[in-house]
Amino acid sequence: MQIATDFRRAKKLAKKVYAGRKALFGARALVEQRGPLPTQHFRVGVYFADSDVNIYQMRQWYAPLRELSKTHPVVVLARNPAGAKLLMEESGLEVAFVQKVTDIEEFLETQPLEVVLYVNQNTRNFQMMRYGRRWHVFINHGESDKMYMVSNQYKSYDYAFIAGDAARERLNRVLWDYDLDSRTFAIGRPQTDHLSGEPPFVPDDRTVVFYAPTWEGDRPAALYGSVASHGETLVKQLLATGRHRVVYRPHPRSGVVDAKFGAANERIIAAIAEANRQDPTAQHIYDTAPALGWQLSLPDVAICDISAMVYDRLATGKPLMVTRPAAAEAEVDEGGYLSVCEWLSKKQTENIVEVLDGVISDEAAKERLGQWSKHYFGDTTQGEPTKRFTAAIETLIARAEDRKRSQQS
Repeated sequence: MQIATDFRRAKKLAKKVYAGRKALFGARALVEQRGPLPTQHFRVGVYFADSDVNIYQMRQWYAPLRELSKTHPVVVLARNPAGAKLLMEESGLEVAFVQKVTDIEEFLETQPLEVVLYVNQNTRNFQMMRYGRRWHVFINHGESDKMYMVSNQYKSYDYAFIAGDAARERLNRVLWDYDLDSRTFAIGRPQTDHLSGEPPFVPDDRTVVFYAPTWEGDRPAALYGSVASHGETLVKQLLATGRHRVVYRPHPRSGVVDAKFGAANERIIAAIAEANRQDPTAQHIYDTAPALGWQLSLPDVAICDISAMVYDRLATGKPLMVTRPAAAEAEVDEGGYLSVCEWLSKKQTENIVEVLDGVISDEAAKERLGQWSKHYFGDTTQGEPTKRFTAAIETLIARAEDRKRSQQS
């Protein structure tokens, strides 16, 4: 028994080593093919130390960063070979592969880099934050009422870009001696200015249901994932009606921690494939597209777990349900939008068709969505969030210039 276990571990390790080496060679080949980046060019950087597993945290920033780079050149500082390779292939942004700390130091010697943005709380962020004479800014990878959003780690950064009033209230309630006025910029959700793309189906009279569950979580308090508790039942019910189209977009980390969770995810994917085989006109979708666009704006109703996806959909003002965690240990902050949202319990999934019909036709619920959208994101008029994001960057660049001048005088 022990020999078999050791063999499986050795095999898994060998695969991991092979994948790592392959990614490293791939990243280096792309760098060589591209050639050196221009020197004394980049004033804004985005630091990303993760592998391709967490690339979703960067993907939602691709479009706003590409827009910013038209006036303020942006470079991504990628530490992990797999992450760097994928960023170079798909982001449309300039990428510096800085695997070692010495690589970072050499890069900083050739660039002004006055603003460094961070999309997550990876502990390796501190290897970049050691460098002064620039602003380190936490921009996060989503807006939500999860406990992650009130981490005391906010204090590690010079500044933070937050979405709006809800984030401000949340941080003020939890963090001690954190000066929100001087250290935060409310920018809304720039990603909503870029909800583009065409769906991979021809819209018809079917009701489109967007089901976007999060992963299983890595600790009891964060057990928000609904794939195993809600997902199989609700998807099965909707696939059987003949009048619904399911767009299923599971979190890319689904099953990383819990194999049972991953198995449930695979069964849902298989059920969608079988439903399409039986009726090709159904055009149900297992969505793995890198970018989010039509998935948020087109569907008639969305079902999301407690995650940033709730708030991405909230910004559209269209019908939305939030799954109530089945795990008693999951921490749920019902002080914000979750205090008035349309909850979906595990038991309700047995009657999901009737439940969704009610939510879609509820005018009072739609009005609440609009009010809360403004509370979380401010002015969501097309283009306004991007303007606030750009203005915040320009303010920090100007402050950096002032500091440099004062040090030289």
